[in-house]
Amino acid sequence: MNSTDASSAKKGELTKGVSLFGIVALGTGTAIGVSIFSVIAPGAELAGPAMLLALVVAIIPMILFAVTYAFMGSAVPVSGASYEWSRRFIHPFVGFIIGWLRIAGSTAALIVLSLVLVQYWSMAYSLPLKPTMFAVLALFFVLNIVGVSVAAKGQAIMVVILLITCAILVSSAIPATDASNFSPLLSKGWGGIFAAVPLMVSLFMGIETATEVGEEVRDGHKTIPLGIALSIVVTAVIYFLVAGAAVGVLGATRLGASDAPLLEVANETLGRFGMPLILSSATVALGTSLNAIFMIFSRSLFAMGRSGILPAALSRVHDRWGTPHIAIITAFVFCCFGLLLPSSLIFLFLAVNIPTLLKYGATCIAATRVVSHHADVYGQAAFRLRPAVINSWAYAGAVCAAGVILLGLKADWRPYAVLGGWAAAGVIWYFLRRKPAASS
Repeated sequence: MNSTDASSAKKGELTKGVSLFGIVALGTGTAIGVSIFSVIAPGAELAGPAMLLALVVAIIPMILFAVTYAFMGSAVPVSGASYEWSRRFIHPFVGFIIGWLRIAGSTAALIVLSLVLVQYWSMAYSLPLKPTMFAVLALFFVLNIVGVSVAAKGQAIMVVILLITCAILVSSAIPATDASNFSPLLSKGWGGIFAAVPLMVSLFMGIETATEVGEEVRDGHKTIPLGIALSIVVTAVIYFLVAGAAVGVLGATRLGASDAPLLEVANETLGRFGMPLILSSATVALGTSLNAIFMIFSRSLFAMGRSGILPAALSRVHDRWGTPHIAIITAFVFCCFGLLLPSSLIFLFLAVNIPTLLKYGATCIAATRVVSHHADVYGQAAFRLRPAVINSWAYAGAVCAAGVILLGLKADWRPYAVLGGWAAAGVIWYFLRRKPAASS
């Protein structure tokens, strides 16, 4: 830690240890996690080779969200951003519900990522599921508590390794690619493309991650928008190349029926080196997501503690490390309880996606409030479009978020019920917490 970081920590402030490359690493690392190993196969089953077109279409709603986050991140860079923006610019209760539901969503996200990571390693080694998941979560707890710069550097290293492993996979697939596997491109019709889009959208969730540690970003007003833009580009290129390699080597029919599509591609193109490559790729892809989500989970708790709606102890900053250590410990405790959740991936994915989409929608509405009622905040944004344009993008993003949430009801209603119960508990907590303050 340099002298600037140390002085910030002594004043009880969060350390600014995240650079532009760290922003890209956080966004790309969060987005390229479990989805790259689980979404490509069902996407090919629904759309055939045109899964690649569905991938392009799926970028559109994420661009809507990304533009809104870039604007808000450059105007108000703050840790726990999704909570803080909703609290400040919509209503304190809206901010609380977003943050409260994200406790459940972040817990589920960390559980599903550690679950899939252990399952991949179990293909090569016999591992006890829950104890190994606990060990994985404990590793990222330690990485985060010793400093944001350490966590960000670890994230950057893992992203570089991920890019290398993806490059090896794609380059090895080129000689084995059969051009006929891409024909007919529209074998499932346009209906197949649009059916695959809701699945493919999940590939890009998380590109805005750096906004959640806004106070810890160096020159956040300028670097956050640029970092989000670069994250979209890098993520889209990686997905398109990997998905194209999978279709070219396996064909859409075989790809759609595969339980481990990237492993099949690697085994076919690299032989005995395929398993080590995919295990390495899975480890760093899932590891980057675990690291980033753990980081933003703790910052959300930190922001809610600082505002007083959760216990104030959550807002304490460690004198030496400059990290919200109580919030990080609390996040780890939630993860330990999360090990008791069902191991159904559909259940867990929906438990993650519903709070995330609500967060996106609320941020979009907050952006419209900034444009309409906070001219001073709008004026200090380093990245800003005309008010009418921002409003159009933000409202479109909110509609997209609501639509995708409703689509999930067809898959499994249980996460909606569980999250509804958790939200009800939150409402009770909110009004009990506010009552003493109101009476005083």
